[in-house]
Amino acid sequence: MTDSLANAKCVPCHGGEPAATEAEITELMRQIPNWCKFEVNGADRVERVYLFDNFQAALDFTNAVGAAAEKEEHHPALLTEWGKVTVTWWTHAINGLHRNDLVMAAKTDEIADRSGAKPISVSMAHP
Repeated sequence: MTDSLANAKCVPCHGGEPAATEAEITELMRQIPNWCKFEVNGADRVERVYLFDNFQAALDFTNAVGAAAEKEEHHPALLTEWGKVTVTWWTHAINGLHRNDLVMAAKTDEIADRSGAKPISVSMAHP
């Protein structure tokens, strides 16, 4: 991951902005290689699972991602379980992926690095 994506700021997105193109997504996904892109009901999303030693570490990570999301005014779906957090980014207002989602994925990776997340395989199956 390069610093440029993780250091970028989200831009306000209220629904009139276009979704990221496939070329943009492909280029930016190179900076976040451990994320999985998939589609739900026609909307592209990116997701990653992070593993932790216990529930408290997972909860602390969840709260740190939430704080970053609030700061950028762009919010993910977060599923916190014992020792595991699943983070999913997409832009509801455009029903797809915006550059903001990939910026926040990179920021999430940085938070994970500081939080002691354990590496996990990218292979994930989605319906």
